[in-house]
Amino acid sequence: MDQEDVRWIKSSYSGGSGTECVEVAASAVDVAVRDSKVPHGARIELRPAAWREFVGALLEGRLS
Repeated sequence: MDQEDVRWIKSSYSGGSGTECVEVAASAVDVAVRDSKVPHGARIELRPAAWREFVGALLEGRLS
């Protein structure tokens, strides 16, 4: 996923104090997650099915 080709969306759960700033971008092939304070740094890329499973596990409280 090319960083210039996607729209990054900041998580509504990110803190306003300059910490915990997570952004997500999606394409037809990947979902990417990065730290908004370091936009050109490391990021995690997942397939959409893996992202759905991760978010589902969070919503259901299966992850702590």
